[in-house]
Amino acid sequence: MTEPLLVVGHGTVDEKGVAEFHSFLERLGARMSAAGVDSAGGFIELSAPAVTESWAELAGKGHRRMAAVPLVLVAAGHGKGDIPAALEREVRRHPGTSFVFGRPLGPHPILLDLLAERIAEQVPREEWAETAVVLVGRGSTDPDANAEVCKVSRLLQETCGFETVETAFISLASPDVPGGLDRARRLGAKRVVVAPYFLFDGVLPQRVVTQALEFGETAPELELHVAGYLGDCDALVDLVVERYHEALQGDIRMNCDTCAYRVLLPGFEDKLGAPQTPHHHPDDPTGHGHAHGHAHGHSIG
Repeated sequence: MTEPLLVVGHGTVDEKGVAEFHSFLERLGARMSAAGVDSAGGFIELSAPAVTESWAELAGKGHRRMAAVPLVLVAAGHGKGDIPAALEREVRRHPGTSFVFGRPLGPHPILLDLLAERIAEQVPREEWAETAVVLVGRGSTDPDANAEVCKVSRLLQETCGFETVETAFISLASPDVPGGLDRARRLGAKRVVVAPYFLFDGVLPQRVVTQALEFGETAPELELHVAGYLGDCDALVDLVVERYHEALQGDIRMNCDTCAYRVLLPGFEDKLGAPQTPHHHPDDPTGHGHAHGHAHGHSIG
């Protein structure tokens, strides 16, 4: 029996974001079904279905080994700790089952192409040499994860020819959105596109739009645009399918060289070797919370 694909998202209190996640699962499910592969998806908190329901669904079909792909863009606390911990909990609940764990989605050329498409919807490509971009990531207390977003910014600049690409974060890290926009302005930008680095809608992507527009009101000299998030599309399905096959056939390793949970980094000593426990999902029967100290962002991906 071919191993099924289990997609694991974070969860959001935003109904549109949840609907987009489910729409994506339908698109992905059609692709996998055509290849004769079962698939399911769930969240570790905030939204239904809980990952425990999706695991039980696949186990109920006779599957004993799952290929789990985290639907996250960078390997921050959710990808490194919360999601694997939630999956390990399912292994213990369902003796005889196991899983292989795929990599987070980014950085990847598909994501760079999607970012370029969203930016092109705001500013034509022939004007990009005179356009600055502020790429806005979720933000994390994990410096390795924040560095991955900066890597995407640099790749975007060098492959698309923008005047500059600055990095900003909507939570937990600096610079924030106004700070990123102010930096672009101080560097001489006259036209700026704010590009949210998020998969689907949610509280944080909406906050990016709000803060960008508020900054624009204080800087009338800037031609300011806000691009859409990456969104539910066939290209994203391509990437998840790639991560699925990689998990089954490849040599998968987390981004461990600069991970604060494995490597002693100055200023992050408390993270080294810290235990990882799963989030509490309201639909999960155990009723246990999780012990992480990081704040909760309420967006998928």
